[in-house]
Amino acid sequence: MADRISARRRALGLLALVFATGPAWAQAPAASATVRLVVGYAAGGPVDTAARQFAPLLSRELGRNVIVDNRPGAAGLLGAEAVAKSAPDGATLYFGASPTLTISPHVIKTTALDPAKDLTPVSPVLSYANALVINKDLPIKSLAELVAYAKANPGKVSYGSAGMGASNHLSAELFAKQAGAQLTHVPYKGNAPAMTDVIGGQITMMFDIVSTARTYVQTNRVRALAVTSRARNPSLPEVPTMREAGLAGYEVVGWYGVYGPAGMSTEQVRQLNAAVNHALADEALRKQWTEHGYDLWVGEPATLAAQQRGDFDLWRGVTAGIKFE
Repeated sequence: MADRISARRRALGLLALVFATGPAWAQAPAASATVRLVVGYAAGGPVDTAARQFAPLLSRELGRNVIVDNRPGAAGLLGAEAVAKSAPDGATLYFGASPTLTISPHVIKTTALDPAKDLTPVSPVLSYANALVINKDLPIKSLAELVAYAKANPGKVSYGSAGMGASNHLSAELFAKQAGAQLTHVPYKGNAPAMTDVIGGQITMMFDIVSTARTYVQTNRVRALAVTSRARNPSLPEVPTMREAGLAGYEVVGWYGVYGPAGMSTEQVRQLNAAVNHALADEALRKQWTEHGYDLWVGEPATLAAQQRGDFDLWRGVTAGIKFE
């Protein structure tokens, strides 16, 4: 996984090519003056917020109005399915989050979507890590102490998530498997109520995206034991990685990417990819996202497709036996 994510660093060279070639993508998409950027989650959440920050820059590069179209439901799959059924003319794009494309197909029985066949990767956008946070009043100061306590008290360590099959649910399942510990899952309807109960001591811990967890860590409302990326996160520089903290095989990185329906032409994908990469070169956007714990991820469609395949395979093993409607 780290090799695939690290490819984004090598792909930064694409920016030089983008600037050198100029706005060759100005004619794409040709079928519509308005581009719908579909988000599979409700307005106000992290995926929607990132999409709305990104949309004006993509609009500038395409020379067309880009509107965010929220299609929440089924852990983002309703939005993905809507895009998969649309015409492959570039007028409908999907601002996809990795859990929808790599976890949800394994655990939601009612979906017929096959992301690898029904969607066309256009471009990666950003990547992010989670932070493992615990109630600050617990006498646990490190990941090693948490693992030792969980092993000595099977089932007494509880963790919250945004719901069954959410990325932080499965991040905790992967942690439990690799640590050899028995944990108790408490699903919530979103990350915010789970974090409230970590703060209040109703549950022990949770994995939360760094961009939101950092506020609670920096105000001393929770204690961060580790981040899930290979390298430390600049917004929480004092927090070790899971590997540094003692779990050598653990690494989970989420991401967002732009997709279109299956059947898009190679040239149209190339033009849209150039537009996305050029939009990501905006210094204000880069600063805003970096300060919130995100890592801009510039790359080619093949880079996004490879990351998706690798994560899909990872979560297939973790989700064995987990199914819901």
